[in-house]
Amino acid sequence: MLAGLNIKSPHTKMKEHPTGFTACLHRVKLFPVAVLVTAALTSCVTAQPEPGFVPLFDGKTLAGWTLVNPHGPGYGVTNGVIYCALGGGGNLFTEKEFDDFILRFEFKLEDGSNNGIGIRAPLGGDASYAGMEIQILEEGAALSGKWGKLHEEQYHGSVYDCIAAKKGALKLPGQWNTEEITARGRQITVVVNGQTILDASLNSVTDPAKLMKHPGLFRERGHIGFLGHNDYLEFRNLRIKELPHTDSDNTPPEGFNALFNGKNLDGWKGLLKGPNDNPIKRAALTPEQAIEAQKEADEDMRAHWRVENGEFVFDGKGRSLCTAKDYANFEMLVDWKIPAHGDSGIYLRGSPQVQIWDPFTQPQKHGSEVGSGAFYNNEKNPRIPLKVADKPIGEWNRFRIIMAGDRAHVYLNGELVVRETVLENFWDRSQPIFPSGQIELQNHNDPLWFKNIYIREIPQK
Repeated sequence: MLAGLNIKSPHTKMKEHPTGFTACLHRVKLFPVAVLVTAALTSCVTAQPEPGFVPLFDGKTLAGWTLVNPHGPGYGVTNGVIYCALGGGGNLFTEKEFDDFILRFEFKLEDGSNNGIGIRAPLGGDASYAGMEIQILEEGAALSGKWGKLHEEQYHGSVYDCIAAKKGALKLPGQWNTEEITARGRQITVVVNGQTILDASLNSVTDPAKLMKHPGLFRERGHIGFLGHNDYLEFRNLRIKELPHTDSDNTPPEGFNALFNGKNLDGWKGLLKGPNDNPIKRAALTPEQAIEAQKEADEDMRAHWRVENGEFVFDGKGRSLCTAKDYANFEMLVDWKIPAHGDSGIYLRGSPQVQIWDPFTQPQKHGSEVGSGAFYNNEKNPRIPLKVADKPIGEWNRFRIIMAGDRAHVYLNGELVVRETVLENFWDRSQPIFPSGQIELQNHNDPLWFKNIYIREIPQK
């Protein structure tokens, strides 16, 4: 809460305007009575919030907002606007988090103003990367080279550094602009002064370097905020409409394919027994040897993996379950559940592993207190999660795994637990991870449950 902050006044003085029904009467007091009443009622009705929208700003205080990493005078309120002070800034975030929404607001720039709207952002880290930034940038100064030669995806309305917006919709500095940002799943739409300048899917970003630089592209929920850069500008009439969405088991989100149909083991195969669980050794088998070995592995799979109530269920015996197809760069969703002291993992490209284990039940084993999600078998690169994000034993957890090149992000239950981390080649540490390979649901002789297994392959240039 920032209502009690001692923040300097803005450097631009604004005239005080009356508000509410009194304001309506004030504006029409010189007209005849009949005209006055009609005009007042019409004006006040049109000023009401749109259906489903709620205000984010009360017009008087910063109640409901929190300032992160402040510098200089920061942010303040004057005459019904939120301003970012000249020479100040930091990130001013909503206290509440949002996932899918329509955000509407007005803003006024000065010559060379630079700011941004953070969406689905965490409170910590750089919101432009850990979340997403919809750029706010005065176009004239940008085109004249104030910030050097910009990339197209750095201009106003762009998903910063990722997806370019169209130019030319902004009004001149000193005039009020309207903007609407819609975030619906992976689709982001930006409308400025009635012009749609961006309507794009985040799935259109396929460059591995950008995907690894911007884990926030994959966040489903977070805060909305202003990302100040020491420039003065004003915001008013902020309101938001949350958009409902529903998920059904074993029904893939848009852009994804189901790896598990919720009914049977189609699309899956058993893991070859050692030493041919090693992809290098497996690749050295003759076609005849591979067929015979896979036949035995599939028999093992059918003996120990089954489908119940739309879930993969493992009985705690036998070997791991593998996709029939190999995958290179991808985004994967998988729900999992383990018993007390349970131990499992997700092999990527045939190599271990995104760790699954119990961080809660005592006595903990093998360092399980650090939580699930990290690359347990890494030796040179990080192998411990950024935080413990596991749900209590017996509840369902969800991984979101983004593999691009030799690196990956891992979200666990909506929390980023692995960021841009190299997955080492467990089978031959002198080599990088294989360019493609099967995905495996690993076991360590514990009962396991999996469902809602989806994948979106990311095209390679």
